[in-house]
Amino acid sequence: MNDKPAQSRSQSDLLDAVRRAARQEQFLEVVSADEARARFERRLDLSPLPGERVALAAALGRVLAYDVVAPIDVPPFDRANVDGFALRSVDTKNAANAAPTELTLNAEVIACGHAPVVEVKPGSATTIATGGVIPRGADAVVMVEHTELVESVPAIELRRAISPGQFISYAGSDIARGETLLRKGQRIGSREIGMLAACGLAEIDVVRRPKVAVLSTGDELVSVGTPLKPAAVYDSNGPIVAAAVTEAGGEPVMLGAFPDDERALEAAIRGALSQCDMVVLSGGTSKGAGDLSHGVVSRLGSPGILVHGVALKPGKPLCLAVVDGKAIAVLPGFPTSAIFTFHAFVAPAIRARAGLPPEAAETVNAEVPVRIASEMGRKEFVLVSLAESGGQIVAFPTQKGSGAVTSFSQADGFIEIDALASVLDAGSSAQVTLIGSAARAPDVVIMGSHDVALDVVVGALAERGFSARTIAIGSQGGVSAAMQGQCDVAPVHLVDPATGIYNKHLLAPGLALVKGWRRMQGVVFRHGDARFDGKSAADAVKTALADPSCLMVNRNAGAGTRVLIDQLLCGTRPPGYANQPRSHNAVAAAIAQSRTDWGVAIEPVAKLYGLGFLVLAPEDYDFLLVESRRARPAVQAFMAALRDPKTRERIRALGMQPADD
Repeated sequence: MNDKPAQSRSQSDLLDAVRRAARQEQFLEVVSADEARARFERRLDLSPLPGERVALAAALGRVLAYDVVAPIDVPPFDRANVDGFALRSVDTKNAANAAPTELTLNAEVIACGHAPVVEVKPGSATTIATGGVIPRGADAVVMVEHTELVESVPAIELRRAISPGQFISYAGSDIARGETLLRKGQRIGSREIGMLAACGLAEIDVVRRPKVAVLSTGDELVSVGTPLKPAAVYDSNGPIVAAAVTEAGGEPVMLGAFPDDERALEAAIRGALSQCDMVVLSGGTSKGAGDLSHGVVSRLGSPGILVHGVALKPGKPLCLAVVDGKAIAVLPGFPTSAIFTFHAFVAPAIRARAGLPPEAAETVNAEVPVRIASEMGRKEFVLVSLAESGGQIVAFPTQKGSGAVTSFSQADGFIEIDALASVLDAGSSAQVTLIGSAARAPDVVIMGSHDVALDVVVGALAERGFSARTIAIGSQGGVSAAMQGQCDVAPVHLVDPATGIYNKHLLAPGLALVKGWRRMQGVVFRHGDARFDGKSAADAVKTALADPSCLMVNRNAGAGTRVLIDQLLCGTRPPGYANQPRSHNAVAAAIAQSRTDWGVAIEPVAKLYGLGFLVLAPEDYDFLLVESRRARPAVQAFMAALRDPKTRERIRALGMQPADD
């Protein structure tokens, strides 16, 4: 630390400083903000830092280092949504007020946490609690309020027919095993914590937060909590910048305020570089006699100072440097100048290293009611407060200068005045960038059939900086959504019964067909089941249909797989036909857990659950594109991701064949 207060510095010290200033009176080179940012970022590694594993309780607010794939189904079994009775829906088809249907009650009562052991046979029902496992043979649950107890048998009476799947949550209907649960780069909030906990994940890999050293410089600075000396001010920039580092996703390392002493400052910065990923100083960026930061930084290493002087107001004295791959930013000393330049140049680098996406700025249009003069040659940021007048948003410039600590905190936003403009006239309309960010809507909406390979495409889209929302509503639902313009693309796999060709018959005005990949559908069963092992799919299905005890699991109406199943069954309705979950995962889960014996699903899901697979037929999984959305950058990026060699290789690794292979 400097043991000489500013007022006692020797005259020779001051003269030396004046000579240095005289030799370089101007900034090294005043450049535009865009040029300054480009120079800085070209010399930086802006990829996310390596991951570190943390406990789930410590993951809030962190960024995922890798995709998280669900290790289990949630729920892990078909479960009851209400207290009532598990039964076969077909047994209730003739129930009416005039002729109630009576079902004998099984002795078993299924409570939460207990696996059922008794099969629901025709004409019977089993008492079940909310959350209980649906027993073998049952495909619906009736609420206890909708039944009447016949105590003498015991039995229940029903006076209305029950629909298949009523009050059942199928296995994997919330989260499907093998599904990409959360994506690399996603910030973890309370909702994500709940999803991870539901899958039993006690630890998670997150991007390491960049450590950012925060220093302030100036003989006049006093740390908060210390009595003020004459001509001294409290160091407000240090706490402001440290808080901004945290907001940007970094981990601030506060090193305090340092006097204008070259040796002490150089030692502090070198120490900061050795323990941190970045260094941020405030003060000491202009060419006054007492400003030393830029001189110290210039001799720390290669490549050194990249920018010293930016055509901004406030923020002209900004100094940006890189030393051995680590960023150093010397911010102007005035608080508003410091925070503006921090958010414009430093925060993006911190966010990138922390794995966070660029911050989205929310803007509004407003009328500026007063004339604002501006300095030619410098882009100017004017802080404003917003008000409403006659239904019009009005932006009033704040009256405080860049040296005011409260200028930034009390403003609602700011407007930009171009470097070539000398004035913004009263009554002008201007775009106000609000201080704070708004939630982003997804860039691409995908509605239709889901497939594990679709996660690969969406992941590739995310790597291109675009977000997607996928809504699994089945192929038929996707067709409807595309025709109504409710989505950008709709994944489909529907065969034309007349031609045997997939998806082309779905085309309509305003829609285009984008080829995806071919996948294999087949009969799925448990290994060791003699009814299926070693047989062809056709022979196995014949054997299953001939065995009344062999339960199938169907798919929901509207699914492309359901069309294939109905063709396979040729109008028959075998036991289990009314059991109609909405995904391949739920089909596989029901079979793997011996609640059913066979069904139809795609090969990757069969492998995921360790089940046997008998080939039925290949099918084309394609996309209906809404033509009016084709030119949107995010949709173009989706199609580029679909054709990218890396994406196609990942799809092949899942056992599917990309189009045109």
